[in-house]
Amino acid sequence: MSHRRKRFTFGIVLLVLLLLAGAIYLRKIAPPEAARLLPESDGIIYLNFRAIRSVAHFSDHPVQHAPDYQRFIDATGIQFERDLDEAAFALHQMPDPHGPNGAVAFSDVFVGHFDGRRLANYLSTLAASRENYAGHTIFSVPSQGRTVRVAILGYDIVAVSNTPTPEQIHSMIDRYHTAALPFAGSSLLSKHYAQVPLLSFAWGLGKIALPLGKTGGLHVMGVRLPIPVNATFIASLRWIGRIHLRIEEIAPNESAAADSTESLQMLLTLVHSLENSGGDQPFDPDTRTFLNSMNLVRHENRAVLTATVPTPLLERMLASPEEIKAMPGSSAPPNQNTAAPPAATKAVEAPARKSAAAPAKKKP
Repeated sequence: MSHRRKRFTFGIVLLVLLLLAGAIYLRKIAPPEAARLLPESDGIIYLNFRAIRSVAHFSDHPVQHAPDYQRFIDATGIQFERDLDEAAFALHQMPDPHGPNGAVAFSDVFVGHFDGRRLANYLSTLAASRENYAGHTIFSVPSQGRTVRVAILGYDIVAVSNTPTPEQIHSMIDRYHTAALPFAGSSLLSKHYAQVPLLSFAWGLGKIALPLGKTGGLHVMGVRLPIPVNATFIASLRWIGRIHLRIEEIAPNESAAADSTESLQMLLTLVHSLENSGGDQPFDPDTRTFLNSMNLVRHENRAVLTATVPTPLLERMLASPEEIKAMPGSSAPPNQNTAAPPAATKAVEAPARKSAAAPAKKKP
């Protein structure tokens, strides 16, 4: 082989390697596929349960399953605390907060290990009707005066939506066919995902305060925290040798940001005073570490809260149904340490019951 041909061959190989490295890099910094499949929405929440399991070492004690959830496991073979790898939720603000969906409807994408045949058979027993769209079957399940639509997109991906129209489930199916494009996704994701810190295993962006801000604020220990539904939030949890929490509020104006900062600072001062007073129920060491690590700053119309979350505290939050009640779409059992499937999937399990959410609670 001539010297010129060798150089040409080497150049081709180098170009292919550079293109491959570039493609891998783009996919690495691109939003997760589960989030890219979500339709247009007002807010997005994403959870990487594989990373959560590796960061938080959950208890090895057996987890008791609620009877309805156990029947779901028996029928489908799906056990969410073991089989669910990722979940992404889209929040849709409803024009009528008193309608069947309440103030917010949800579209969800679940990624994990599923037996598609068993799941389809199970959904067939619940569905009031079916629709074939773009090569996929959409199961329509009546639930609490609304319709929950479910589509099995692939061997490891399921899409769910309880919005009033099928537009959102159709959108997720359409996006699934273009999922190979690393920067595909909703306009909200395109606009704000770059502001999510790298290596975040859980994050939310957009109007993620919608489920909390229906009355214009949240009362904690007698202190009102203004949570404007028009504010954009970018929240994240990531591992940087420790679990780092960051919540940024992009308020409509400086005055709204100042109100939020002042109210939260007042609450932190109250909490610290209770801690120092040494009351009947002092905070445990992990909670004290979390509270003492909080730092709050404001710049113009942005307020940023950062803190360190001790791993045992995160483990308890994920293991306790009471702590998970605030998660979108959730309605955990009041006093049992039970495992339940994620929000909209629970609605598919029992159409006549309220949907419940309890993500991975035990390390497999």
